[in-house]
Amino acid sequence: MRRLLKSLAWITGSLALLLFGPLLMATSGNLAGAESWQDASRESAGIAPLASETPEAVVQVYGARAWSWRGYFAVHTWIATKEANADHYRVHEVTGWRRNVVNSRPGEPDRHWYGAAPELYADIRGKSAAELIPRIEQAVAAYPYPTEYNAWPGPNSNTFTAWVIRQTPGLDVALPNHAIGKDYLGDEIAARVPGGTGYQVSLGGYLGVLAGAREGLEVNVLGLSFGINPMALGIKLPGIGELALLNTNPMPDTETAAP
Repeated sequence: MRRLLKSLAWITGSLALLLFGPLLMATSGNLAGAESWQDASRESAGIAPLASETPEAVVQVYGARAWSWRGYFAVHTWIATKEANADHYRVHEVTGWRRNVVNSRPGEPDRHWYGAAPELYADIRGKSAAELIPRIEQAVAAYPYPTEYNAWPGPNSNTFTAWVIRQTPGLDVALPNHAIGKDYLGDEIAARVPGGTGYQVSLGGYLGVLAGAREGLEVNVLGLSFGINPMALGIKLPGIGELALLNTNPMPDTETAAP
């Protein structure tokens, strides 16, 4: 009996740890949005440089809280690209309400995700971005789940973003731990981390561990990840994301990124 009680206490404590972040987000009121997705904001947040005023090539990676209750647990991520001297951006993402889930089209790179403000994860410009864009487009076209979508554990929008990053040499971007689905590897068990230096092991996105220079250490249990990031001086909590003092992802140097 004592052993059974210890087991139950351990399971209860583990579930409480995993759900603490999502429950905190649900009760904080910080994610209150529009009553209907039809009324939710899709306006630009004013983060990306205007295409008409930026002749250099631009590659950016964004994320925003998922719609409705899903936002308590996870973010939705996407990639935006602008070729040199182009007058528009292209947005590459996966949405689950279409037969062909991959969307790669002109659009606002930094628009709200149905009311949720976007966060910039990575910003690459100039020659480096120009070299990355053809590789990104090739990876988007080769995405292995063009007609499949499962919000949990994947493949979903974060699976897509992570896959494109892994398949694009030179695009090393660490995605946040609450990008549920980024750890879904399909039939594979091990893969390089999106951040570039490091590896991860995942059992269908349900259970896994990740270690990378940019990501730090993450443990994934039932799609919810927690861990530490020594390089960023941060901790990672399910639902909440990474609380860090530094950013380890590529951002433009203000002296060299100017046109």
